[in-house]
Amino acid sequence: MAARTKTTKDRPSYRCTECGWQTAKWLGRCPECQAWGTIEEYGTPAVRTTTPGRVTTSALPIGQVDGRQATARTTGVPELDRVLGGGLVPGAVVLLAGEPGVGKSTLLLDVAAKAASDEHRTLYVTGEESASQVRLRADRIGAIDDHLYLAAETDLAAVLGHLDAVKPSLLILDSVQTVASPEIDGAPGGMAQVREVAGALIRASKERGMSTLLVGHVTKDGAIAGPRLLEHLVDVVLHFEGDRHARLRLVRGVKNRYGATDEVGCFELHDEGITGLADPSGLFLTRRDEPVPGTCLTVTLEGRRPLVAEVQALTVDSQIPSPRRTTSGLETSRVSMMLAVLEQRGRISALGKRDIYSATVGGVKLSEPAADLAVALALASAASDTPLPKNLVAIGEVGLAGEVRRVTGVQRRLAEAHRLGFTHALVPGDPGKIPPGMKVLEVADIGDALRVLPRSRRREAPREQEDRR
Repeated sequence: MAARTKTTKDRPSYRCTECGWQTAKWLGRCPECQAWGTIEEYGTPAVRTTTPGRVTTSALPIGQVDGRQATARTTGVPELDRVLGGGLVPGAVVLLAGEPGVGKSTLLLDVAAKAASDEHRTLYVTGEESASQVRLRADRIGAIDDHLYLAAETDLAAVLGHLDAVKPSLLILDSVQTVASPEIDGAPGGMAQVREVAGALIRASKERGMSTLLVGHVTKDGAIAGPRLLEHLVDVVLHFEGDRHARLRLVRGVKNRYGATDEVGCFELHDEGITGLADPSGLFLTRRDEPVPGTCLTVTLEGRRPLVAEVQALTVDSQIPSPRRTTSGLETSRVSMMLAVLEQRGRISALGKRDIYSATVGGVKLSEPAADLAVALALASAASDTPLPKNLVAIGEVGLAGEVRRVTGVQRRLAEAHRLGFTHALVPGDPGKIPPGMKVLEVADIGDALRVLPRSRRREAPREQEDRR
């Protein structure tokens, strides 16, 4: 009969009699205190088991569970409600992350004042500023309410004490990295501290039916700082995006247990605070009486929301051997790809030796392939110094072979362009239902799209002249 192999539970443990260092195998010398002959076996580890205990609530058939307790309550900010899926659910914990200075504290202070009422108190806990500093911001943006309570704390026990005293329906903590528990070793913002603080506030939110908004820091790469476990524990994760030199701010849902994750809220940051933009397309357009060479309009999708944006391009004679390629709001790699497609497939060879600058209007960032056609037309228009027809939008992805590919949401994009008064559009084949009164031209490749440039003023490229010879 074969001997039974020892399992992990049967395995003995060894301990140094001098310093107490423990190990799973015997050693002649202790690595901790460097003493010889002090490692001795002291027994097998105890097997821990969890016995069944009392349940807090009895299990019910899912059809008998009351779903009204998860009804969302509005925050008073429609654009934030859009991203949250209707508002804040009692007991929900929301993590809002963004770069420093983007406007997180301003937005949440506005939410705190608008969500406060006679039946629902709001507690705003700040760990990064003093109470007087927050009061000055509240005066500036008009976020003063008798049912909004303010506290400056960095101790977890004190925050929980404020919850017992105020009994709020909404807790806002700015930020989770500044609060620490004295029972856990480590500095505030460390992995152990963030996990403990978040866990304690999540338990308090679920027990009290209190909604909680946590502000989170981000790393230099834009990811949420702290353990990844924090994003798994909370119910909703929101990213607050925007260039500090532009007015536009976007709140994007990354995780949402109560709604869709493809919604985007648009805000405008100004001296008096931050306001929601129900129709933000006006920020991304330049109103002109006459079209200008090097400009083209497109419709991008931010989540499920269509936004009309303007792409601008400028080409000038280069004074250096290596021409400049500068982009703002566009991906440099995609702009370079459009330049190669225009030169090889569009027969425009004048771009290779010129400085090229391309940008978007209003601080919007266009990263989806649906903006390829607009970028290509803007570059071609700038190279030929010929403006595109007025009230024209271009939608489509351009491949390396010069083909124009279909993109998602063409009907929604066309409907948004028609709503804003645009009458002509360039789209890939089979666009679906077209808004009444709108003229849509289906293009198969970049050559078809370039035909919208007026030939009377169009500059002939050297390669085209050689082909005629």
